[in-house]
Amino acid sequence: MLTGASDDVGGEPASAAAASAVAPASTAAPAGAAAPAPQTTAAAGMTAVRAAGPRTRHAAAGGGLPTGLALLMALTGGAALAAAFPPAGAWPLAAVAPALLIAALWRRSLRGSLAVGLVFGFAFFVPLLSWLVNVAWYVWAALAVVEAVMFAVLTVGQRLLLNLRAWPLAVAGWWVAAEALRDRWPFGGFPWGRLAMSQASAPTARWVAVGGAPLLTFLVALAGTTLAWLILAPSRRGSSGQPPSRGEVSLPWLRRRVVPALAFAAAAGVAVSGGVLPVDQLGAGAPVATVAAVQGDVPHAGTLSGVLRATQVTANHAAATEQLAAKVKDGSLPAPDVVIWPENSTDLDPSRYPSVYGTIAAAVDAINRPVLVGAVLDDPVRNAGQLWLPGRGPVETYVKRQLVPFGEVIPFRSLLDKFTSLPSLQPVNFTPGHRAVVFRIGKIRLGDVICYEVGFDNLVRSEVAAKANLLVVQTNDADFEIDGQTGETLQQLAIARIRAMEHDRSVVVASTTGVSAIIAPDGSLIAHSGIWQRALLDARVPLQSNLTLADRVGSWPELVITFLVLAALAWAIAAAAARNARSRRSGQPAGE
Repeated sequence: MLTGASDDVGGEPASAAAASAVAPASTAAPAGAAAPAPQTTAAAGMTAVRAAGPRTRHAAAGGGLPTGLALLMALTGGAALAAAFPPAGAWPLAAVAPALLIAALWRRSLRGSLAVGLVFGFAFFVPLLSWLVNVAWYVWAALAVVEAVMFAVLTVGQRLLLNLRAWPLAVAGWWVAAEALRDRWPFGGFPWGRLAMSQASAPTARWVAVGGAPLLTFLVALAGTTLAWLILAPSRRGSSGQPPSRGEVSLPWLRRRVVPALAFAAAAGVAVSGGVLPVDQLGAGAPVATVAAVQGDVPHAGTLSGVLRATQVTANHAAATEQLAAKVKDGSLPAPDVVIWPENSTDLDPSRYPSVYGTIAAAVDAINRPVLVGAVLDDPVRNAGQLWLPGRGPVETYVKRQLVPFGEVIPFRSLLDKFTSLPSLQPVNFTPGHRAVVFRIGKIRLGDVICYEVGFDNLVRSEVAAKANLLVVQTNDADFEIDGQTGETLQQLAIARIRAMEHDRSVVVASTTGVSAIIAPDGSLIAHSGIWQRALLDARVPLQSNLTLADRVGSWPELVITFLVLAALAWAIAAAAARNARSRRSGQPAGE
């Protein structure tokens, strides 16, 4: 259970922790002794937490790390978490980073916890979102600041949860609750940087088919919190402070040392056992389809006028499609059942520009197959996926529902216009769509999400609920790759791979400049392109119609975990208030 206040790893009451603060002088550091050297690994750093006491005025009042070392630990943890995501992709660090954050927060004041959270947040979000510098440096800075400040405020809640006896469970749930808030607020949320989305190449990843991204985040975080519990557990000493006698090695010692070790082994074992889960079971005779993704590339030159650049992008994709048609005709590639163009493959509404309409129609007629075209439509301005049929033109449209704040829609436009050029980059706000659309193409039921939307659980789930048996992500990554960075496109590709496993669907990612990919239902890459090149991807994929357990339970795992965390937080706050009230009556200082 999550209740029961405690200031020690082993569940000792606050009074025991307070007693340790007035231990005999022989246990304190000698006067003038040098401060401990900073440690940057989880084990060494958290060993320092155990050893650290109220030795100097820089140490946390309750015996945590000295302030400088705690901030260094937070900096290391945030950087480690950023490295868990592409392009580095060191996925085990997604469990190590939460452990480092706990070490930095351990027995820290709430004000100190806010500082620790801020340092961790900046160390995480600044490198994670560095690709935004291609849009504008102030966009990168503003988003990193907002996310870091939000994380810091939420970290105070994690510090309070550390007072509970079952804090490893509570803090693992905290990560789910924190992500749930960031996914929704402010301005509709920003779902980048979720622990689950760092796991696309990990054996843990298939847990998303059971409980979605929130369950996977919880399991990864639980491995981290139990790791922290193991290393923070009191050292093996008896009641005298010396190594215990044989008679003293009993239940208390087992509880303090062996139980955390078993908990970490169990949590890590459960997480990595995702690799053997019986998911992605293809039924006999399951239908298949051949799909093609066209990556036409875009001009690098920033001096091209808007109209000239837009027509060139459309011409590039039309030429690549005609090249695909030639390869199909000579037998070097199989004829696709559907062709996918990326987001913004035409930025000019074909209904208003006859030359653009003619270019697209000619390419569709050449391949003689349905083509999903990413288009910007006017009156009102919309970001859309249009299904074009040979000889008929556009017949059905999906309109992007989750618009990018400060990209496709500019909040506080009149205010920002006074001191930035951001509103001029998007003079008119886009209008969002309001429903899932599934395109019926023979045996294919095609569900489309556009770029940023792939990060939102409910949007992708809604396409599957509408009977999609093939998912598409249309994206335009050109603005984020100008200086050769691959962070955004690889992070988005990792999210798409997680979605494939979550819903047991093949996923086609079509990008203007790369990376484009065709993803199997098990998350593996069937085909993929490089960046800043023209590419054609063509592959056979299974068309799955079954629902995973994650599809059936929907958002319930996230809701339940978040509710339990809020209840635990309320209990921790009430326990702290009661403890403070008792201390005021007794005239003794209260521990946090």
